[in-house]
Amino acid sequence: MVRYLLRGVLVVIAVLMLLLAGPVWMLASGTITTNVPWSNLDRSSAGLAPLPESSDEAVVQVYAANAYNWRGAFGVHPWIAFKPEGEPDYRILQVMSWRRPTVVNVIDTPDRAWFGNAPMLLADYRGDAAAALIPEIIAATERYPSAERYRVWPGPNSNTFIAWIAREVEGFDVALPATAVGKDFLFEGVFAPTPSGTGYQLSLGGVLGLMLAKEEGIELNLLGFSIGIDVMRPALKLPGIGRLGMPARVAGNAD
Repeated sequence: MVRYLLRGVLVVIAVLMLLLAGPVWMLASGTITTNVPWSNLDRSSAGLAPLPESSDEAVVQVYAANAYNWRGAFGVHPWIAFKPEGEPDYRILQVMSWRRPTVVNVIDTPDRAWFGNAPMLLADYRGDAAAALIPEIIAATERYPSAERYRVWPGPNSNTFIAWIAREVEGFDVALPATAVGKDFLFEGVFAPTPSGTGYQLSLGGVLGLMLAKEEGIELNLLGFSIGIDVMRPALKLPGIGRLGMPARVAGNAD
């Protein structure tokens, strides 16, 4: 009996070491900044969004960047940026833990660094496709079932919000990265389409699950951390580190 218990403890320790190896490396390597006040961190544009003065077309984009401070070693913070046709400004939709209400809809620069961490573009819709998506995304935001509740782990959080909107709005496909902790939190049931709309996932409270999809690939969720492999664009997916291999495809209709 003692032998089996010892083996169980060793297995648990091994799993935890595997899950935490990536975040520990992110912190130890200095990839994540933890000793600079938030007010001194970069919030400049990455130049990924079309300038309103250069194009009147509607735009919908999804970005993600490593979260602020030590949280960035574990996961990303995502947001939706959109600009209706002919409008001079972008609006940002996101969920933040230090603001109430949790869901924030403000005019802002669409592709700003997230407190020192450069954004990556996950989805890019333009023209008629974007114009059709914008009212559907706004309507879905108003239905979001956790507008006043935020929980860093295992969700609902900022990643849960984007994943939920993607599942709700037809044609708004977003393959969130493996480091989007909280994307696997389902409000109802244990089975759902993936945010990319190209597969399905099984999730038990966001802490244990399996995802099979064309865009996301194969992902195993252990304690909210994702480990996986992308077969279509060969890459490993590791907690904290993210993709090791070919970059993910940017969803959307932008050239």
